[in-house]
This record gives sequence, structure tokens and C-alpha cells, in this order.
Amino acid sequence: MRVGFGFDAHRTGGDGPLKLAGIEVAGDRGLIGTSDADVAVHALIDALLGAAALGDIGTHFPSSDPRWEGADSLDLLSDVVRTVTAAGYEIGTVDLTIVAQHVRVAPHREAMRGRLAATLGISVDSVSVKATTTDALGFLGRDEGMGATAVAVIQEA
Repeated sequence: MRVGFGFDAHRTGGDGPLKLAGIEVAGDRGLIGTSDADVAVHALIDALLGAAALGDIGTHFPSSDPRWEGADSLDLLSDVVRTVTAAGYEIGTVDLTIVAQHVRVAPHREAMRGRLAATLGISVDSVSVKATTTDALGFLGRDEGMGATAVAVIQEA
């Protein structure tokens, strides 16, 4: 068994929609990033790549490469799933925590779990999505951005 940890953060701004874990959670706001800036998926990508010791999101999808401008993060995740499985691993479980002061995750949690499970090729029972705030502390608490952490467990296939 191998475990990987991922973290991502993006500034608030730009046009909507705001997507988290592949689900639109707000239409009137967005996050700034090269792709669709889905912090939850980006953290998960880093967790999976880290567990397999295959680099990080910037290695596979550098922000300097115009191919990733506006990319759907779930497409990037699908590519990482193929990379991890080609390296001889299968995905066991994943656990995400989204850090946002004003965006509410609870109404979207089950849709997020389902979308991620389908993309990862695992049971929805193996996908956890949680959320927290920083109680108005720091850039996340001032709603200047959002962050996410992820843990992924993989094992040899």
C-alpha cells in the first residue's frame, strides 16, 4: 500500500462557473488558474502522483504550456488515472477536504463523490469529500481564494 498527499490553492476571481470536484457549485464566481482551477481535483492529482512517486501536477501539466489553458480538470485526472494504472497500481481510496469560507460543499457532496468515483474507476464508497472554513483567518478566510487537501491510497495491481 502507498499513500500520497496533495494540496492546491487558487485565487478567487475571474468568470464563473466555479467547479469543485468536477461539479459546478457557483455560476457567478470563479477561481483563477490555467485550467478550470478546480482545487479539489488538482489536490487529488498531486496525491495520486505522489503515492505512485510519479512527480506532480506541474510536471505533467505545466502552466506554461498553452495546451492546458481552460482545460477540464477531470480530463487531467483521467490522464493521471491512466498514468498511475500503467505504472502498475490500482486506486484504493481517496479523501478530500475543501477549504472555503463562503462556498457550501454539503449540497453538492454526493454529486462530487459520484463524479470523482466514476473518473477514478472506484466505488463511491471509496471517495470521501469534506469541507471546512478557516473561521475567517488568512487569505482563505477573507474569501480571496480556496484550497483543498487530498490523500490517496493506492496498491500494486
